[in-house]
Order: sequence, then structure tokens, then C-alpha cells
Amino acid sequence: MIKKIPLAIMTTVVSLSGCAKDYSLAPPADSEKVTVTVKVPKDLTARPMQVIYRSTICTFTDHTAMGKPYQRDDYQRTDIWPVRQGQGDLYRAELPMDGGGACQWRLSNVTFGVVYADPTRFGESVVVGGGGGIVVIFDQNNSPRGGADFQIDGDLMIKKDYYPWLKENFLDGYVKRISLAGEASLYLKYQALQARQVFFEPILHANYLVTSEGTKVHKVGSFIKFTYPDGTVVADGSHNPDLRKLQAIRLAAENK
Repeated sequence: MIKKIPLAIMTTVVSLSGCAKDYSLAPPADSEKVTVTVKVPKDLTARPMQVIYRSTICTFTDHTAMGKPYQRDDYQRTDIWPVRQGQGDLYRAELPMDGGGACQWRLSNVTFGVVYADPTRFGESVVVGGGGGIVVIFDQNNSPRGGADFQIDGDLMIKKDYYPWLKENFLDGYVKRISLAGEASLYLKYQALQARQVFFEPILHANYLVTSEGTKVHKVGSFIKFTYPDGTVVADGSHNPDLRKLQAIRLAAENK
């Protein structure tokens, strides 16, 4: 995982550790851009976009699992808040493909998504959980969250179903989170080498809440207990809600 480091601090650390080269990002005004748009449903909010730039000119020494040193591309992370378009539900950010600077930075990947704007609506102690995340990779490198699940030609249009998931964990300290249950537990990851437009429309089925209660002791046969919107209780060793079951429950209710 890449820790969030302010750009000015990162630049200072790298410069002092090596040479006097300027490692800062400096996108030229005429850089080609990728436009990322998120259509944010009611009750959710857009997360800041975590943007990674890489350089093949500026490198650093890393080590293999056996301790052997090797050179790898340097990288910079910058966070960009998408801007609301008027009074509507669209939030947008433009990402320069060319990061500029002495290192000739190039856009590598972006991580973004949606979360609940007010988790306390589900209880006073409830905090924001995971889910609702998207990773788009624009080169041949893995993202901080691994490689792509899907490869896309051209622009990328994503429309996915999500369900509110209220989960209680007891081991290693009590915590109650409101997450988004969907096709992936945390992030859907795409490689889109030619994409210049990325559009994400999460469909929130807010009335179909699934809850889970974690185990309270480490014991063989003790599983997370899921309670689905129709009252069904399942404890079969799964760590995430069954999306197909949620879809079936919703569609059956909507078709009555």
C-alpha cells in the first residue's frame, strides 16, 4: 500500500536522498487529459481521487524477497477532489496524461469511488467501510491495489449495482461499519490503455440492507452471520454478502 505523503514532503525527501534533480510534478498546459466523471447517488459522496504518476527516467533501488537490489520506476501520488458540476449529481476531475517535470512523469493509474456521506445515519458509532471503489490503470504497471481484473479497449463506462452492508466486527476490538456490497469486496480494477473518458455510475439499492455479525471467538466452525433483506440468515463461511442473492431478492420484490 502506498502511504499518503504530501507532494512537497515527498519531493524534499527524494531530492535530499539522491541528487539535486527536481522530482516535482509539472503538467504542461497542453497535456492530453483523462476526464473521470462519477454520478453520485443520493446518500453517497465521491471520494478523493488518488492519482499515481510514474517515471522511467527517475528510478530508485528496491530489493527482491531475497534481498537482491534492483532499479524500478519512481512514482508520485497526488490526491484530487472531483468537482461537482452545477447542482447536479455529476462530479468530475481532469487528469493530465503528461505529468511533466524533469522526470517526465506519466499518468499510471487512478483510484476513486463512493462511500456513505453520513455513516451515523445507521447508528451513532457507525463508521465508513469499504466497497464502491474503482481502479483504472493506464499503463502496463500494476496499481497499488494490484493488477487489473478487466481489460478495456477505448473509453470506460462503468455501471454497477451496490447494496448497503452494515457489518459488526468483534475480534481485535469492536467496530461497526457501513460498506457497499457489490461485485468486488473493495475495488473493481480495469486496465484501459486508450481511455480518455472514464464514467462511473454506481446504482445504490438503498432499501435492501444486508447486515453481518462477525464471530466473537476464534473457533472452528464459527462463521460470519449474514442477514439478508428478506430475513434469510446465512453463515456458510463467506466473508462478503452474496451479490446474486441480493439481486434475486430485490428483483423478486420489484416484480410483485
